[in-house]
Amino acid sequence: MAASLHNIDMAQSLAKILVHLVFSTKDRRPFLRDKPLREELHAYLGGILTNLDCQPIIVGGVGDHVHLLFGFSRTETLADVVKELKRSSSTWLKHKAPNLSEFSWQNGYGAFSIGASQIDAACAYIAGQEKHHHKVSFQDEFRGLLRRYRIEFDERYLWD
Repeated sequence: MAASLHNIDMAQSLAKILVHLVFSTKDRRPFLRDKPLREELHAYLGGILTNLDCQPIIVGGVGDHVHLLFGFSRTETLADVVKELKRSSSTWLKHKAPNLSEFSWQNGYGAFSIGASQIDAACAYIAGQEKHHHKVSFQDEFRGLLRRYRIEFDERYLWD
């Protein structure tokens, strides 16, 4: 029996957009040297993503920056997600560790799309940040990501 036009269910809106987000502390100051605090921060950032209807896959980083890999929400803008991640985590850090009263994130960020087949490699890359940064600075890493994703940039405006 054919369905009438009035009884057709609306199709779902489905998406799987994977984002590798990177941002540093203001002036790349190593505010996040304390590993237990850094790990708590990573968990907190994952919670913020969940609250924004994004699906955290892995959060990692070192003393001066973070990497977040997550499934992007269908209803939020990237700018709003980044703004809330930075705002909420900055407030949390300042309350959690009074010695971080001067903490802030850089103004900018890098956001890179990845395919589902790249999840394992991206997770390994983020999980290996401590070892990676024994050899490579954040600035060189970030420039490399920009080049890999063919994002044009002007060095004069890249850092704060």
